[in-house]
Amino acid sequence: MRRHLQLSIKQLTESYINGQLSPLSVAEQALAESTNLKTLNAFVCIAAEQALQQAKESVRRYAEQKPLSSLDGVTVAIKDNFCTKNIATTCASRMLKEFVPPYDATVCSRLKEAGAVLLGKTNMDQFAMGAGTVDSIYGPTKNIWSESFSEDNWRIAGGSSGGSASAVAAGLCYAAIGSDTGGSTRNPASYCGVVGLKPTYGLCSRYGLIPLVNSMDVPGILTRSVTDCVEVLNTIAGPDIQDSTTIRRPYKKLLLPEIDQIDLRSLRIGIPKEYNCEGLSSEVLETWTKVADLLECAGASVRQVSLPHTAASIFVYSILNQCEVASNMARYDGIEYGHRAADERSTEQLYAQSRAEGFNQVVKTRILTGNFLLLRKNYDHYFEKALRVRRLIAEDFTKVFEPATTKHQVDILLTPTTLSEAPVYKDFAALSNRDQCAVQDFCTQPANMAGIPAVSIPIRLSKAGLPLSLQLMSNNLNEQLLLTVARWIEAQVEFDCLESLQRHAACV
Repeated sequence: MRRHLQLSIKQLTESYINGQLSPLSVAEQALAESTNLKTLNAFVCIAAEQALQQAKESVRRYAEQKPLSSLDGVTVAIKDNFCTKNIATTCASRMLKEFVPPYDATVCSRLKEAGAVLLGKTNMDQFAMGAGTVDSIYGPTKNIWSESFSEDNWRIAGGSSGGSASAVAAGLCYAAIGSDTGGSTRNPASYCGVVGLKPTYGLCSRYGLIPLVNSMDVPGILTRSVTDCVEVLNTIAGPDIQDSTTIRRPYKKLLLPEIDQIDLRSLRIGIPKEYNCEGLSSEVLETWTKVADLLECAGASVRQVSLPHTAASIFVYSILNQCEVASNMARYDGIEYGHRAADERSTEQLYAQSRAEGFNQVVKTRILTGNFLLLRKNYDHYFEKALRVRRLIAEDFTKVFEPATTKHQVDILLTPTTLSEAPVYKDFAALSNRDQCAVQDFCTQPANMAGIPAVSIPIRLSKAGLPLSLQLMSNNLNEQLLLTVARWIEAQVEFDCLESLQRHAACV
């Protein structure tokens, strides 16, 4: 195993400074390994020439003792729904297969300005509509933790940012950018045994992120440790004049305390009873209980809380998702944007054929359903009612974080991320996309409905040797406390996310 993978981002850049490692050699090894681990199908496009040029420029800056930031020379991957200048951005779809953006998404430009080395674009469910990264025109992404890679017996990487999670878990890069609309960063992070952060809505710019659901989409971060996650967040977060939804106040960089300086005695942890739901595996429940006990033993106050509208959340999310999808996908007509069919008998025929060829069945179904829900006769009954219930869901979180009295107030919510370990592909594929999303997103999508920050961290291995993770949620813009607690838990459980490479090298 490449020895430098044992290093954190901070340790890696320190090794660049003292000359023990070179950004160019690290980039070259990453590009070579992306070929060796091609069976994972984590990348849809490798930008080797650009990556090597960026690495060479990083070498020069370190030689001149002028690194741009703590990410200078660090290898990073980008999900294929973020625009990247002169590099194809396809959303894993035929509709955008030939699209090469003339500009970078803000997240990408900020990483470049920090000196990060962008290796390429990662695989995803088409237009981010999925929970397994199995609905891509480039084929499915596989989980490095799989016991086998033969036939349909491999484990899914989760979705829709499965390519990003798989790349980080396999050691192909130190960090990856995903998107998170209903859990699309945290879900694959959970299954692949890495850290997955969904920041507060508006903390990171959505400019250049091809939209799925504008009111919920958030750039997400995947890394192998919480401290690495903070390094990336500090680079990409902050106001953006090109995105009206970003928070206007200046971003104050996070600085996590040392482990021995973290005092949990004043911390109040909430355990939402609604998350102990049907389908929750006994191993996840046991993991949840053990970590709650761990926090309580450290002096934190752990109490049960209620988020009463959680049961309705997945239905509301589904309605709002499909309505916004119908609106966002309308632009892809073969004339304004996207794949253009050869059928030009009429404008209507051109539209219909272009969209029939450009979208897969999952996307088409969501468009049709969304348009049905938005019909004048259905608007009040479905879309408007869903918006009202969404407000109630958001108010549930407000009440547990900021109640009128402090009797039931908590600082952090602790929940499962996913209901089980990563499923085998043949079992996952037995259910429809809609049914899988309803199961896989149950614990994650409420945070998107409320816009609050949430992070998934790996805790331990299941009896089958697969990662089991938990989720932490907190109030808006409370990333400092959220990630401090996550860092403390991480230090206690000592999960080794690189074990997958050692265990499965021969298999891959």
